Amino acid sequence: MYTSTLAVLGGLAAAATAETIYGVVVFARHGDRTTKHFGSQVLTPLGAQQVFQVGSDYRARYLAADSPHRIRGISEVEYVPAQVYASAPDQSILLSTATSFLQALYPPLGDIDAAAAATDHLANSTSVASPLSGYQYVTLHGVNDDSPEAIWIKGDDNCPAITAASADFKRSREYTSRLSSTSDFYRSLYPLVPDVYPSAESLSYDHAYDIYDVINVEHIHNASSPAQNVTADQLLQLRTLADSAEFGLNYNASQPARSIHAATFAGAVLSHLNQTVLSAATNPKFTLLAGSYDTFLAFFGLAGLTDVSGDFFGLPAYASSMAFELFTAADTDQINLEDVRVRYLFRNGTEGRLTTFPLFGSGKADLPWEEFVGFMQQRAISSVETWCFKCQSDAGFCARWYGAGTGLDSKGAGGGAGSVAMGSWVTVVVVMAVAIAGNFVWAALWWCRSRRNKGLGGTLVDEEAESVKSYRKESIFRREALE
Repeated sequence: MYTSTLAVLGGLAAAATAETIYGVVVFARHGDRTTKHFGSQVLTPLGAQQVFQVGSDYRARYLAADSPHRIRGISEVEYVPAQVYASAPDQSILLSTATSFLQALYPPLGDIDAAAAATDHLANSTSVASPLSGYQYVTLHGVNDDSPEAIWIKGDDNCPAITAASADFKRSREYTSRLSSTSDFYRSLYPLVPDVYPSAESLSYDHAYDIYDVINVEHIHNASSPAQNVTADQLLQLRTLADSAEFGLNYNASQPARSIHAATFAGAVLSHLNQTVLSAATNPKFTLLAGSYDTFLAFFGLAGLTDVSGDFFGLPAYASSMAFELFTAADTDQINLEDVRVRYLFRNGTEGRLTTFPLFGSGKADLPWEEFVGFMQQRAISSVETWCFKCQSDAGFCARWYGAGTGLDSKGAGGGAGSVAMGSWVTVVVVMAVAIAGNFVWAALWWCRSRRNKGLGGTLVDEEAESVKSYRKESIFRREALE
């Protein structure tokens, strides 16, 4: 994917006249790294610099006092925990990515002529300066693989349904045709990677991304590698083939299961934006999520961006990012839902600038909040329970929603009729009792909520009675609307 092409083919100019930005959700890909082929890949110094540059550019856009896109009320100099939320899977490369980004978003106070703010004057008339020139420790929430929170950024992990759907792509006519037609090309590349693959026969379109990744990383970092002999045309062909293979594995309009991870990501974006809508004064204004290219590709397909530009079929470059801006065209502190809009922006790598693109085939540079919510809810997975059943996942945290025994209950595959029968009478009694009490609770909640939302106008995303924690914040989606 190339930024210059995207800007020409799909970009829409984003007006900034007298508008107010209330918050933004940013999804960032890691920068340059070691190859995935050997596992345990890490962010390289080059990659850290790439992400740091991107973080600096986001600081200039959303925090700088003289920026027309500055988020209303956000602290420009000192990090305020309530205003920023950052999360990444508990993987070295993604945690390092988020850290590098945040170092640029809120740099050491001494580096931005604010050293006084990093100095504490004690009662005994002495002064103590913070270490590292006033380094700012921005909180980063790491998410374990076995946590239900992992699905919002890496919804493809522990998801057998995605694995099965992706396998269908490898049985498709498109895939088998490309596997055959590129056989000679891949075998010809063996002299470039003789110490990585056992033979020329082991190189094929079946490993399109892995081969591209190995040669590309060696070409960047190892001056003595045979990969230095790769031609520009060969490298471009490798990249193009990797593009087609990875997009096919991550999205197909007729098979939604391939892009479940895009659906959970959409749910996360909507949840975070809605938190800002509920209270821009107390909830985070800047949200950073660090993830991988597969989520980008799946979301490109899910959001209809591939209809805007064919470049969205391609892999995003290192340190690419996309942002969802919550704003109003008026210059005001007050959030009126009827006037709130959402703008989608994408930047391919470190080149160029954030460019606006229309979502969901709308052809619009931005969407009214209510319309954006409608489009997203049609596509989003907004509860862990829904993800568990759609994925048919055996993740430990899914057990609470599965029926007794080894199978899934009626929402999934299998399940034990006997276990349902044994508990049916107990369930009926419990449900009746809960229903009676629930009517009183629901009425009270409705009364309180109607008073809280009175005067806002427009539509808030419905709150569910039993919320699921999302990034340590309350999830505010009603599951029934998504099933």
